[in-house]
Amino acid sequence: MGHGGNVIAELTTDHREVEELFDKVQALPPGDERRREIVDEFTIELVRHSVAEEEYLYPAVREHVPGGGPLADKEISDHATVERLLKELEGMEATDSRFDPLVDKVVSEVREHIADEEQNLFPALAKACSPEALDDLGDKIRAAKKLAPTRPHPSAPDTPPANKLLAPGAGLVDRARDFVTGRGRS
Repeated sequence: MGHGGNVIAELTTDHREVEELFDKVQALPPGDERRREIVDEFTIELVRHSVAEEEYLYPAVREHVPGGGPLADKEISDHATVERLLKELEGMEATDSRFDPLVDKVVSEVREHIADEEQNLFPALAKACSPEALDDLGDKIRAAKKLAPTRPHPSAPDTPPANKLLAPGAGLVDRARDFVTGRGRS
């Protein structure tokens, strides 16, 4: 991830990439070991994406969009639900009887969240912000994704300033663990 363009273009492209991974995992038969690798891939992408949104997108929604506070709160709540599901999936073998229902639940929750963001939040933000502000947010989102964690941390703070302080450190540890284990290199 890291495509260029304003925040809406950046995050929409992320959404399409995650949906492609969902299609790949759902095309494989239950119990197929390749499902585990794809789940690791979409977990990495979802966590990085969510952390960046929580650091920059949702504070901008609160600041610029009329009634943006409750809208941002709902999106952060959606993230927390998905992060708990991803944490449950972490380390679980594809042959575990709980694996496939959890994958289906993640896919369903994320698809609903994507639709909500693209139909409601993004248009409201585009209306409330200048093109320059949207471009600046896109740059901040890309920078945040580079340093973000790659594993779910459901107990970590999800609002500034604490999330901006802790996420880079957790990201460094996660990337070191990923390097050692080979996770995400498929």
